[in-house]
Amino acid sequence: MRRYWLLLGSLAFGFLAVFLLAAALGLPVDDARPWMGAGGPAAAFAGVALLIADVVLPVPSSGVMLLNGLLFGVWIGAALSLVGSVGAAALGFWMGRAGNGWVRRMVTPEEHDRAGRLLERWGALAIVATRPVPILAETVSILAGASRMRWSTALAAAFVGTLPAALAYAVAGSAAASLQAGTLVFAGVVLLGAGFWFAGRRRESAASASAADGLSVPPAS
Repeated sequence: MRRYWLLLGSLAFGFLAVFLLAAALGLPVDDARPWMGAGGPAAAFAGVALLIADVVLPVPSSGVMLLNGLLFGVWIGAALSLVGSVGAAALGFWMGRAGNGWVRRMVTPEEHDRAGRLLERWGALAIVATRPVPILAETVSILAGASRMRWSTALAAAFVGTLPAALAYAVAGSAAASLQAGTLVFAGVVLLGAGFWFAGRRRESAASASAADGLSVPPAS
């Protein structure tokens, strides 16, 4: 799995490098207001488009979600953020599907099959847990697309992982929350994602242990 981990790290490093380059060039990577203006249909479209483009561009996604809440209220703002973030997951997944041949050339067949089995088992949970986390969200979506995971599974996981963050940021934005409050929301949704991950792992471990106990029960005489 060494080459597969190297590929994952390379993707994450590439996303981080794009972000740092954009910041060095003075692009607004921490403030979405220059992109979204003062509201209206154009701002709604821009917010969704920015969240989708976050897969390949250094978009301040948390700032976009806060502005969605500020400009459009809790429910519409949350819906816009949900559409944009799930759209980003879909774009990343498609990129992984389209680049699957390239991934196969980067790793051995054994590594690809083993990673595919891991993603088939844990990939949906990984998507749920990492949706609120910049860089990791894009990386996991792309690698999931390069696996045997179904589109319906990936999109459902992205929806579940995005919904709490979209609602939390919309509530904070509608209350004209400060940047500090937005940072607290970010920390909260990251912790929630970690909670999803550990709860899923614990449930899977319990199910495996129960199945093993069932197999070890001796037949009745």
